[in-house]
Amino acid sequence: MPKTIVITGASDGIGAAAARRLAASGERVVVVGRSPERTRAVAEEIGADHHLADFADLSQVRRLADELLAAYPSIEVLANNAGGIMGARQTTVDGYEKTFQVNHLAPFLLTQLLMPSLIAGRATVIQTASVAARVFAKFDVEDLQGEYAYSPQAAYGNGKLANILFTSELQRRYGDQGISAVAFHPGVVATSFASDTTSLMRFIYHTPLKRLFTIRPDKAADELVWLAEGTPGETFTPGAYYESKAVAKNVNPLSRDADLAARLWEESEALV
Repeated sequence: MPKTIVITGASDGIGAAAARRLAASGERVVVVGRSPERTRAVAEEIGADHHLADFADLSQVRRLADELLAAYPSIEVLANNAGGIMGARQTTVDGYEKTFQVNHLAPFLLTQLLMPSLIAGRATVIQTASVAARVFAKFDVEDLQGEYAYSPQAAYGNGKLANILFTSELQRRYGDQGISAVAFHPGVVATSFASDTTSLMRFIYHTPLKRLFTIRPDKAADELVWLAEGTPGETFTPGAYYESKAVAKNVNPLSRDADLAARLWEESEALV
């Protein structure tokens, strides 16, 4: 039986590459993106359903969840892949710092709202995280909005650390209901990522330097596809964070802080 696999951020880059490969292998892929034109183009190319949502607007996330619940009573894989690094600090229509909302709060909300279909499908829930969680994060649960200390790199690193913390706490809370959460670092990928930032990461991703430091999206999609097609407990350890198809060893120590993961969950619940 084909799996129903929902991939956010699937109109470009890693998400689109993974969607193409999973559809080609016979899975029922659901493409979610922000751009109507690009999202529709990927979906039509692979013969998949598509849905639209801008994660900088939580009302769109709630509408997306309603649409997905109505269309797919059982979801076997949710790949929370949408995200990005921003420029100067800005707040969303919801009043939250944009990097935090797009990278963590929106996928946190979407996962929570989809829980009936995820439990029905004994789903694997995948977070596209990053080594930025170790390299750039300056995480302060008392300042999730970056009101007192902000830089584009730190905000992105904090968001990616939040993805890893969310993964471990999601597993702790819902593992006994059949959910298998996992996070992974896809590598430094040559995509449109970092196009909206003025940080040093823009120079890596959008100048000739990218030939030295980045890999192609289809290569970066390997790990997402591997996790989506894999068997929890055999292919991967639920609740873990992976790099190069192995549990990551060199990580931010905060990513292993169970109390911090629980606190972040509680703060996130209060915000949404």
